[in-house]
Amino acid sequence: MSEKILKELRVAILVTDDFEQVELEEPRKALDEAGAKTSVIAPKAGKVQAMKHDEKTHKVAVDLTLAEAKPEDFDAVLLPGGAMNADSLRMEPKARAFVQSFDRAKKPIAFICHAPWLLVSAGLVKGRTLSGYHTIQDDIRNAGGKWKDEEVVRDGNWVSSRQPSDIPAFNKEMIALFSEGRAKAKGV
Repeated sequence: MSEKILKELRVAILVTDDFEQVELEEPRKALDEAGAKTSVIAPKAGKVQAMKHDEKTHKVAVDLTLAEAKPEDFDAVLLPGGAMNADSLRMEPKARAFVQSFDRAKKPIAFICHAPWLLVSAGLVKGRTLSGYHTIQDDIRNAGGKWKDEEVVRDGNWVSSRQPSDIPAFNKEMIALFSEGRAKAKGV
C-alpha cells in the first residue's frame, strides 16, 4: 500500500496469552502498512503466547500493560480472537473499561472470532449487529445482539468477522472504518 491512509493513527491491540496468532499478526501487518502505529496491550508485562488453533507458536512482546494504557491515547482498537485469549481477557476489569471508553467515544473497534466475548462482558452488545465465531452466537444473542454468519459485518463504529479465513475482508473493512474514524475525529 503506497498511500499511508492511517499515518500515525494509534491502534491499541488488546490481547492476553493464547491469542490466535494470525488474527493479531495479519491485521497488524495491514495496519502497519497503512501507516498506523500499533501497540500490543496485555494484562501483564513481558510477552504473550500466540497460538495456531490449539498449538503454541511463538510469543509477542507487550508494549503496555492494561494498567499503563489509557484509552484517550489511542484512536482505534483491534481485538484478536482465540478462545482462551478472549475468555481470559473478558474477565479483566481494565479490558472491559478500555472498550467501554472506546464505544462511549464512538471510536472504531475491530474484532474477530471469539473476541466479541469481551464486548459481551463489557455490556456493549445489546442492540448491535456483529459477527464472530459460530460457537459464540448464543452468547451474542443472549446479550441482546444480532449475530450474522457473514465474513465481515459493519455496525456503526464496529467491524467484525468470524474466523481466520475472513481476514482479507476483515482487514479491508477495518482499514476503511479506522480511516473514517480518523476523519470524524479531525472534523473532516
